Amino acid sequence: MPAGHIRLAQQKKIKVVIAELLTAQGSRSQPQLRLQKIISRTVERLAPRSFTAAFNWDSYRIADAVIANTPWEAHLMNYLFDAPKARIHVVANGVEEVFLDSPVAARGKWLVCTATITARKRVLELAEAAVLAQTPVWIIGKAYSDADTYAQKFFALATQHPQIIRYEGAIADRARLAQIYREARGFVLLSTMETRSLSAEEAAACGCPLLLSDLPWARSTFGQHATYCPVSSPEREAEFLKKFYYAAPNLPAPPKPATWDEIGHQLKAIYESVLDASR
Repeated sequence: MPAGHIRLAQQKKIKVVIAELLTAQGSRSQPQLRLQKIISRTVERLAPRSFTAAFNWDSYRIADAVIANTPWEAHLMNYLFDAPKARIHVVANGVEEVFLDSPVAARGKWLVCTATITARKRVLELAEAAVLAQTPVWIIGKAYSDADTYAQKFFALATQHPQIIRYEGAIADRARLAQIYREARGFVLLSTMETRSLSAEEAAACGCPLLLSDLPWARSTFGQHATYCPVSSPEREAEFLKKFYYAAPNLPAPPKPATWDEIGHQLKAIYESVLDASR
């Protein structure tokens, strides 16, 4: 919400809560973040208000509460935009009961990746690494367009290596998806840009070991309860993939995430605290 709208709402005694996903910023390196902070501070100091208002940076400072999806994004809201720490709340994703209640099953041979077939998710690079490592990967998802060049390259690779790359479009049946996670050897997501992967949390709810890109969002969400792979070349990632494949049966299950009902109660408490502060 633009800062001017927030100020107008507050003048009318309307409380404002911002819930933001810092997907791009949350995947940047520390040097990139430092540079962004220097540039934004310089622009705010030197540029006219008519120019800086379009960026809405001060929205974070004046909102009554700010909700972040991960501890890392909460840090960035304070570090980059000066959101007051006391007003920042971390609220995770929840998962549907079907993932928490899925029956125990024997782990199979397939690693599973659920992701859109797009460059940001790096499913083609994952497939290339799997072929190099000879580790079977089942990729579930769909492309924005089957005519997309990136998607076509992935489809061609999957067709060439059906014993290693199992491809299936998006699965709408949530019970079936939960069972796939429950029977998977592990879950893999080697994307370059995320905020908080709901797929990873659904897999975690099913007790599935996790291999994730070594990015701040992932470490701030799963900590020591996941395995991490640097975003690199398929050749380098093949080494991590193979190691994870053979280690996965002996890895402990990640902690269970919250249900959506539990997340709803957390949000309700935040809104109630904001309203109570005005009384």
